[in-house]
Amino acid sequence: MLQQLQNDEGKLLLLTPNRSLSWRGNLWIITGLFLVSLCVVTGMVLLGAWVVLPFTGLELTALFIGLYHTARNCHRQEVLVITPDTLRLEKGIYRKQVEWELPRHYTRVQVHPPRHRMTPSKLSLMHRDTEIPLAPFLNMDDTETLVAVLESQGLRVVRIRPALEAYWF
Repeated sequence: MLQQLQNDEGKLLLLTPNRSLSWRGNLWIITGLFLVSLCVVTGMVLLGAWVVLPFTGLELTALFIGLYHTARNCHRQEVLVITPDTLRLEKGIYRKQVEWELPRHYTRVQVHPPRHRMTPSKLSLMHRDTEIPLAPFLNMDDTETLVAVLESQGLRVVRIRPALEAYWF
């Protein structure tokens, strides 16, 4: 998701993945699956098939870990602040973890073509020999919107041509 905000310093772009469900919603799903599994396992244990009990516990634990990992990654965000002289990119999950400050006039945005027509292009900020991936979690529409916003802000956008062998399947 792309949000454009105005800041005292300049233009601020807030980039986040699309979140279809909150953590509370994930807990409701886990609770519902736990209750259904509890009913099924109780019936199986009463019939003498007690060996399904540890496998059900492992399955629900794996589901919880997967949902937790996915929900946590959906809370990562990138903040791109565009000022007249600099570009500042901040990345993190729940808080700022890394930050880059690049000179605006010597930084370009590289657009790498997608490997498949149903996937978004890959974006990166380039300054000298430093390449910083930019919002790899955005969908196709948000990626194209971000490129258009960066071009409208006067940043140099370089579209990389795909190699010919990339089209062989």
